[in-house]
Amino acid sequence: MRTESTLTNSLPITEVVTRIVTLNKGLHDFWRSNHQGWPPSNVADLLSRSRLDWQVSLSYSLQRWIDPPLPKDQAAAQILGYANIGSLVEGTLKLFLSVYYNDYKRDADAIIMKDPDGLTMEPLRQFFKRRIWSETSSDNWDPWIQRIQSRRNAIHSFKDRDIGNYTDMITDIRHYLIFVLRINSQLPYPDSGPRESYDDPVSGSYACEIAAPVI
Repeated sequence: MRTESTLTNSLPITEVVTRIVTLNKGLHDFWRSNHQGWPPSNVADLLSRSRLDWQVSLSYSLQRWIDPPLPKDQAAAQILGYANIGSLVEGTLKLFLSVYYNDYKRDADAIIMKDPDGLTMEPLRQFFKRRIWSETSSDNWDPWIQRIQSRRNAIHSFKDRDIGNYTDMITDIRHYLIFVLRINSQLPYPDSGPRESYDDPVSGSYACEIAAPVI
């Protein structure tokens, strides 16, 4: 894996976690509040049932993994840390599709008979791979999501599998900050004007800071 040199990668990991908390708290506060009727009523209803407060709590929980674990705790820290990161990634993907719920319902590639809040990681990953990520390498988040998914699933495993190491997990916490910035950059807000569709491209001037990692 190659880590690109970005502002996010130069921040202390404590600051990275603080920014993740701030971002997910802001997403919770805006999208759960209905923001003076900004989302359509059916989208607001779906978001009102979502547990974006859990996303905030899971963001705070990242603080548990920023110090190197004792040798006896290393495997547990990796397994539980990636469960934490994986849950955040899944929740962020669900938020995106919930905000674009009407668009999603009309999409021929939508997962039949499933609202975004009822999807699991694999169908979410497949849908974003087909419909959301652009064809440029800088927006190819699928390999990173697959790695997070695999390491998160170690919590269910008895067989040996790759769970990475402490440095990998810290790097992936940094990547999650970039990932949530990427998702947020494509959400419609009153001050930026409504987006007609999730097919609208991300602003090129912002793309360098939200580039996907090379796996």
